[in-house]
Amino acid sequence: MTTALIVIDVQESFRQHPVWRLTSNPDIVRKVSRLVEHARANGDPVIWVTHAEPGSNTLFDPALGHVRLIDGLHQRADEPMITKRAHNAFTTTNLQLLLTTKGIRDLTICGIRTEQCCETTARLAADLGYRVTFVTDATATTPIAHRDAPAHLTPEELMADPRTLQVSEILARTEYALAGRFATIRTVDELTGSVAAVGVG
Repeated sequence: MTTALIVIDVQESFRQHPVWRLTSNPDIVRKVSRLVEHARANGDPVIWVTHAEPGSNTLFDPALGHVRLIDGLHQRADEPMITKRAHNAFTTTNLQLLLTTKGIRDLTICGIRTEQCCETTARLAADLGYRVTFVTDATATTPIAHRDAPAHLTPEELMADPRTLQVSEILARTEYALAGRFATIRTVDELTGSVAAVGVG
């Protein structure tokens, strides 16, 4: 048991925002669930991470009730849940202590957002000496407005702006940035063995 699955910010906060309907991965709950079940079957720890901003009166304020796993995901009693206040899952949490205590050297990372909390965690983990597998198709993100765009665009306004960074570009850029530097890129099928099963016959 030297590998841990880190599930980052797959929480209701994101689904409450209008832009969620533009998500890159409407199927993220099923994809993450497959990784969770695979880890459990292998006896690998699953560590759940949520993001909270207490007192902010935003979707990440625990007082509003959205800082919880998206429906369909289930934490077991023996699986830790840690809450972060930074983009990466290490800086404001005891994640590294948990991993060290369990003798973990390999991390599999999935969650929301691909280029933000997931990528930032992968980069820091690599710098800390962990071997990182980044499962892009078990992450999700939404289009990113141009730096000069007005604040609080509606989804329609966001998509109408030709400067908006589309989800396909975000996913590709994250993979280019991580692969060979900070992480190995894998798919859910590759990790769970579904590719081999499909190829039989």
